[in-house]
Amino acid sequence: MPSRGGAVHVVTTQRRYKGRVYATHLLRRSFREDGKVKNETLGNLSHLPEPVVDLVRRALRGEAFVPAGERFEIVASRPHGDVAAVVRAMRRLGFAELLGSRPCREAELVMAMVVARIVAPHTKLATSRWWHTRTLAEDLGVADADEDDLYRAMDWLPRTLSTAPWTGWWSARTRSSASWRGGTSHRAAWRSTT
Repeated sequence: MPSRGGAVHVVTTQRRYKGRVYATHLLRRSFREDGKVKNETLGNLSHLPEPVVDLVRRALRGEAFVPAGERFEIVASRPHGDVAAVVRAMRRLGFAELLGSRPCREAELVMAMVVARIVAPHTKLATSRWWHTRTLAEDLGVADADEDDLYRAMDWLPRTLSTAPWTGWWSARTRSSASWRGGTSHRAAWRSTT
C-alpha cells in the first residue's frame, strides 16, 4: 500500500434517533488515488468533549495555541489573604450593621480603617497609602479616599453611634459602671432613688 499524504481534518456527522441527535466526530485524511478523491478514517473523536474536538479542528486548520503562562505576563500582584480574612470576620459579626442600617461612604471608610488597623496599624495618611498595596481599597470601594476623607469619617462616627438603636443600652451600661467606680453600686443608687 503506497504511503498517502493529504490534509487531515475533523468531520462531524449527525443523525437523529428516537427524538435525540447523536453527533459523531471522525478524524479523516483526504487523498487522491487514481484521479479520485478518497477519505480514510484515522480515528474516532466522539468520546472527547465538544471543546476538545473544536480545539483539534482549529489546530488542524493551522491555528496556533500557546499555554496561558506564555501568553500572559503578571505585571503586578497584591496580597489579599490577610485583608480578606479580617473583612470576612467583620461581615460575619455584623460590624457594618453596627455603623448604620444603610450602607454609606463613611461606614465603608470606617470599616476600611478598622481592617487596616488590625492588619497593619499606621497613621491616617499612611493608611490611605497602605491600602493601595493590598486589595482592601477595591474590595470596600474606597480607592479614591485620602486622609481628609478618613478624618471626616472619624468625625461622622460619634454622631452615628449616638443615634444607633443599641446606644441606650450602651449608655446605661457605661453609667452603671461609672457609678460602680465612684464607690456606689448600681443597686445602691437604685434604692436611694425609690
